Amino acid sequence: MSLDSAVMRFAGVVVLTSALLAHFVHPAWIYLTMFAGANMLQASFTGFCPAAMVFKAMGAKPGCTFE
Repeated sequence: MSLDSAVMRFAGVVVLTSALLAHFVHPAWIYLTMFAGANMLQASFTGFCPAAMVFKAMGAKPGCTFE
């Protein structure tokens, strides 16, 4: 699995999980969804993504976006 797909999958899991938690557990979980969205937005401009650094350290092969 490439670094790009690992980051996108992780972001998708975080967003879906936090949306479900906000609906079924407590509305404050929506802040995690907002944080994930803000992180994806800033990564699109800067190319810096903490999750990409973690996945790279775990041995994910480089992709086109995150190297």
